[in-house]
Amino acid sequence: MVEPVETRSVLGAAADRLRRAGVASPEHDAAELLAHVLRTTRGQLPLVAVVPAEAAAAFEGLVARRASREPLQHLTGVASFRYVELAVGPGVFVPRPETELLAGWAIEHIQARATAGSTSVRVVDLCTGSGAIARAIVDECPYAEVHAVELDGPAHAWAERNLAGVDVDLRQGDLRTAFDDLLGTVDVVVSNPPYVPLEAWESVAQEARDHDPHLALFSGQDGLDAIRALAVRAADLLRPGGVIGVEHADAQGESAPAVFVAEGSWEEVRDHRDLNDRPRFVTARRSLRERRRAE
Repeated sequence: MVEPVETRSVLGAAADRLRRAGVASPEHDAAELLAHVLRTTRGQLPLVAVVPAEAAAAFEGLVARRASREPLQHLTGVASFRYVELAVGPGVFVPRPETELLAGWAIEHIQARATAGSTSVRVVDLCTGSGAIARAIVDECPYAEVHAVELDGPAHAWAERNLAGVDVDLRQGDLRTAFDDLLGTVDVVVSNPPYVPLEAWESVAQEARDHDPHLALFSGQDGLDAIRALAVRAADLLRPGGVIGVEHADAQGESAPAVFVAEGSWEEVRDHRDLNDRPRFVTARRSLRERRRAE
């Protein structure tokens, strides 16, 4: 039987265990798990002096699972993304903080168009996964017309859950052929596609490698297969002058923009860095000229 324990002690022991297991943020994760068990917030934990026996036992079980490198978000069932909270679990890619920057870029562009007098801004989220980017956009830009697509069945089911009750046109399908009915009419395309090279298997964090869907992670030998498809399909979807933003691996700060340059339909190709000053996403503008796709 587990006796009631002092909160500071139980948190310290849990953080030590997670640290030994190689978890990148042991103190943060221990606190999140305890807050989840106690049905409070991490910020309120200092007000909790003692953890009841039943809660301590539940917490110990979750810490053991986290020490085995099960994702924190699978244990709590939620992931925060900008100003929204998403339901996540096995079968869907857990949204990362880095992707919030890409969503922020899209939101800023949408807001700028609205400020300039556009009465409607049409947005397409390709490879929506959990629906994170689409959900954030409709939350912060409720006037935007948002469409999203996901190929994988289990991930699409999570997106349905996260986008239920909000005005998003969610479909299941392939980014290469999605939204034939919107060709040439879209203002913003945004995507967090798979971009890990198959040869980089061993370098992928255990949480992602063992628990995220491989369809959401790997994209050919160089990791650029999906980005190449995006450069082509987005050029079909966007009106002339429309823009695209695509996340990529930090090692693709030159190769991902080069895909858009080579495709032949893009101007103002620019790469952006994340808060750790690593290359993180590429943006480009659909050329006003006749398409001249490279052979």
